[in-house]
Amino acid sequence: MNSRTDLANAIRALAMDAVQQANSGHPGMPMGMAEIAEALWNHHLRHNPGNPAWANRDRFVLSNGHGSMLLYSVLHLTGYDLPIEELKRFRQLHSKTPGHPEVGCAPGVETTTGPLGQGIANAVGMALAERLLAAHFNRPGFDIVDHHTYVFMGDGCMMEGVSHEACSLAGTLGLGKLIAIYDDNGISIDSEKAHIANWYTDNVPKRFEGYGWQVIANVDGHDVEAVDRALKKAKREKARPTLICCKTVIAKGAPTKANTGAAHGAPLGAAEVAATRQAIGWPYPPFEIPEYVRAGWDAREAGKRAERRWSRLFKSYAEAHPELAADFHRRMAGVLPQDFEARVDALTHEMNGKAETVATRKASQNALEVLKPALPELLGGSADLTGSNLTMVKASKVIGREGEGNYLFYGVREFGMCAVMNGIALHGGFIPYGGTFLVFSDYARNALRLAALMRQRVIYVFTHDSIGLGEDGPTHQPVEHAASLRLIPNLDVWRPCDTVESAAAWGMAITRRDGPTALLLSRQNLPFAKRDEAVLSNVRRGGYVLAESSGAPRAAIIATGSEVALALAAQKLLAEEGVAARVVSMPSSNVFDRQDAAYRDAVLPRGLPRVAVEAGVSDGWRKYVGLEGAVVGLDRFGESAPGGELFKHFGFTAENVAAVVKRVL
Repeated sequence: MNSRTDLANAIRALAMDAVQQANSGHPGMPMGMAEIAEALWNHHLRHNPGNPAWANRDRFVLSNGHGSMLLYSVLHLTGYDLPIEELKRFRQLHSKTPGHPEVGCAPGVETTTGPLGQGIANAVGMALAERLLAAHFNRPGFDIVDHHTYVFMGDGCMMEGVSHEACSLAGTLGLGKLIAIYDDNGISIDSEKAHIANWYTDNVPKRFEGYGWQVIANVDGHDVEAVDRALKKAKREKARPTLICCKTVIAKGAPTKANTGAAHGAPLGAAEVAATRQAIGWPYPPFEIPEYVRAGWDAREAGKRAERRWSRLFKSYAEAHPELAADFHRRMAGVLPQDFEARVDALTHEMNGKAETVATRKASQNALEVLKPALPELLGGSADLTGSNLTMVKASKVIGREGEGNYLFYGVREFGMCAVMNGIALHGGFIPYGGTFLVFSDYARNALRLAALMRQRVIYVFTHDSIGLGEDGPTHQPVEHAASLRLIPNLDVWRPCDTVESAAAWGMAITRRDGPTALLLSRQNLPFAKRDEAVLSNVRRGGYVLAESSGAPRAAIIATGSEVALALAAQKLLAEEGVAARVVSMPSSNVFDRQDAAYRDAVLPRGLPRVAVEAGVSDGWRKYVGLEGAVVGLDRFGESAPGGELFKHFGFTAENVAAVVKRVL
């Protein structure tokens, strides 16, 4: 006996048992999508439980991540290294089965999901990465990159605006290997209070047809044969992504809680769990899976065979195209070319020799002109601000509906851009960067947070970094953004003061493998700061002594970005009055804080009075200057006026900085 109904019921049982044992979780979605999961994972998804990192595996994304027990159940059942003990420890401290799927916990989890809508956006990035890699590496007879990206999504994903941004882009790009399955169960959290029709009446099929997707509507999500037919049709479509709309019953099988809001985000209760067992014909105790069901799910041998076939193909490919094969391995491993760090070092020395006075957004572009040709995996883009962010260079090739490219016009989709970049990074083979104005990082903030949580190598080019942008006014002038971004764990924030620091920041962002980086860049020109070799070697440490006083310093002036020039000018004014001051440039407080204590104490000696200068909110600088120090900052919104006038109006002048230093002394 090995009916597909029993295979689906195994998911129902594991989901309701784990949630009940944890007394926390979302049993309804896994129980409602059980047949859909069985159809996909047992008959279409190409994967190898013995090697979750196999490069040519299909990607699966659970965008409705609250239903995490569906994913944990199929990973366990198909043979991944996720033992039943981990399912019993669902939502417990240090388990591999946290409340929402997290990269790095359970093997086979492709992305961290839970904040709704971002999973589908990640999937768009994965599908885009697959297509671009295929265009670059595949050769006649050697389709070494050839896989699909599947995503489950629910009503919450549909409602979140980021799904509109990402799915619209996917349709425009014609990502034919992206297949999304919509769990149309008509229930969300507030369904306990009222029907979903009170707040969600979108015509989803028409919406996605408008994006340019193939839509397969009105599929019975509990009919595995119907789901199977829909998946086959989706895979035949090459020019458009596909949305399969499956009508389901949340908590299918639960006698009194099926099709109710009560089943969405709470345990069913012991009595309902027992009644469900009887209703679905599942006589086994909690967490017990009979051998015939395990055998029906076990994908280990099939996965080995699929990977072996690909490995034989790749071996022949490597014999025919050895350089391409080596580069594919390198890129998928996330390893940079051997000479890359030497290139960055040469670039910083070149910038130091040129001594150019340019905006740091231009300095960033100059750095990219050198680095991008040497790094084919550097995949750029901008949210409709290419000419302002200066993210395009001579080596940029625009991505369209087909063929190769390395630069994407994301359109006015800041959140979508950053969530798509997460998917690109997670897929492997690329280091994505994307640009917008710093003030619009607010639109994308949750995607930045997830990149940091997942420790993905993603780079954000945030320009127009202060009141210095001028006449656009306070709606476009970021005052709190640098400080707030520095608060995100694992996110490195760089605010360079000139060409040298901009080049160093790019080098650090690209070579970093354990998290994302934000580059905050100026619209206005910033003067070059002179450095000798000893000073130059410390730039990458995040904070360093840029200009020492002629005598023993009586105070330290700490500054970032455009305000470093003010600090240097104030140092000269103070010297004329016999006050020796040290200027510390701190382009990245995150990186500086990771330096050893001896280095940090050498840059900012204990007991040395300190003044920090940054055209933004002041509180974050208190950890460096203390209560006895001072901050020349901006704890209010800006004004609409030329940037130079605004700096004077708000006290960002050398004279004021010098006066504040003297007050501290």
